[in-house]
Amino acid sequence: MRLPEAEEAALDAQAVVEGRSKSDITRAALRADILRHRRWDAPLLTDEETFDLGNPLEE
Repeated sequence: MRLPEAEEAALDAQAVVEGRSKSDITRAALRADILRHRRWDAPLLTDEETFDLGNPLEE
């Protein structure tokens, strides 16, 4: 993977601070981004497993 010079330097510094490899940091960031944007085939909870908090508050 090619990074701009400033990002490569920041990654180098972060690797030193954390005592991890640049590859490890990059893989972890990639996994986090993929999971953050994942689309689930089914909802995590069914309607029976949730509860209604009521109507919105009005002034």
